[in-house]
Amino acid sequence: LARALPEDGYILTMEGRDTHAALGQENIDNAKLKPTVELKCGRAADILRALPEDTEPFDFIFIDADKQSYPEYLELSLSLSRSGTIIFLDNVIRAGEILNPENQKPSIVGLRDMFKAMQNHPKILSCTALQTIGSKGHDGFALAIVK
Repeated sequence: LARALPEDGYILTMEGRDTHAALGQENIDNAKLKPTVELKCGRAADILRALPEDTEPFDFIFIDADKQSYPEYLELSLSLSRSGTIIFLDNVIRAGEILNPENQKPSIVGLRDMFKAMQNHPKILSCTALQTIGSKGHDGFALAIVK
């Protein structure tokens, strides 16, 4: 993604674990992507809330984090977007468990709540979920386009 950015492009990436952040920063440094890519370590919601008020809206937002917080991440993403922003939410099908009413794991409940929030959301033009099948079994992603 960073190599495809225009000259004034910027990527903000977040890691919740220090060890993952250290490895990520090492990869960014080795790829010579500074200052195009900024890595912050911490809980994504806290990082997003701490961004300056004059932060430019993002064109593309990729969410792959703690699933129980996806409704919160969706709302924060919408507040940091503009018309046409694409929001990509990864790992949202969970081998079909989101459809199992007996599964009340926080991650599954969070994903269900995220889908409810997306339905008829006043800031979302269109959204869809796609199931994927691969080496890890079947899961999927959701895409939303901001009005």
